[in-house]
Amino acid sequence: MLKFYYNAAPNPLKVALFLEETGLDYEPIAIDTRRGDQHQPAYLALNPNGKAPTLVDGDVTVFDSNAILLYLAEKTGQFLPEDTGQARGQLLSWLMFVATGVGPFSGQAVHFRHFTPEPVSYGQQRYSFEARRHWKIVDERLAAHPYMLGDTYTIVDMAVWGWGTRIPFMLGDDAMSDYPCLNRLMQEIEARPAAQRAMALKDKHTWKTDFDDAAKRHLYPQIYGPAS
Repeated sequence: MLKFYYNAAPNPLKVALFLEETGLDYEPIAIDTRRGDQHQPAYLALNPNGKAPTLVDGDVTVFDSNAILLYLAEKTGQFLPEDTGQARGQLLSWLMFVATGVGPFSGQAVHFRHFTPEPVSYGQQRYSFEARRHWKIVDERLAAHPYMLGDTYTIVDMAVWGWGTRIPFMLGDDAMSDYPCLNRLMQEIEARPAAQRAMALKDKHTWKTDFDDAAKRHLYPQIYGPAS
């Protein structure tokens, strides 16, 4: 049985969607970042980056959500484009675009909008601008194709969906109106039973909700460490 170390953040969510779409047998294991589970030695032995998600498949361990999506897609042969060099190039390009652009800039946009100890106007402006720029590229792609890789629903759409669920929190309540084609895809995926099960996965565990000093130390250790 697969072991899936997760929480309710966007990156684990996209992997949960794949697992639910395929019906793979897996054990969900909570990584509660406000309790500091990500810093425990046993977890760091699996994922040196101390983030979620992580997947353990027998003697194979994969961390980083996009790597997990690609691993599972290739393992199962599901949710991949056609087997051609051109399609493979598009798959890798758009999957890495989400991994290196959409995800990081979206995450920083959320952080500077909601979680900095004091307002940092430059940080908020920079990351909001870059998040919007990346989402505009996604929206333009979806204006030309029903899915990110053309006519087929793939792991790239799942990767987009994970962070797309956070756009109102990231950029404002009305932000999705700027991306009508992305909004179409989001609504289509959210209507899928697998997506509804993925969203409900967090209800299997009791998470720490207090955003107290201990939680902040686990989440943002740089605030409490020595200045460099």
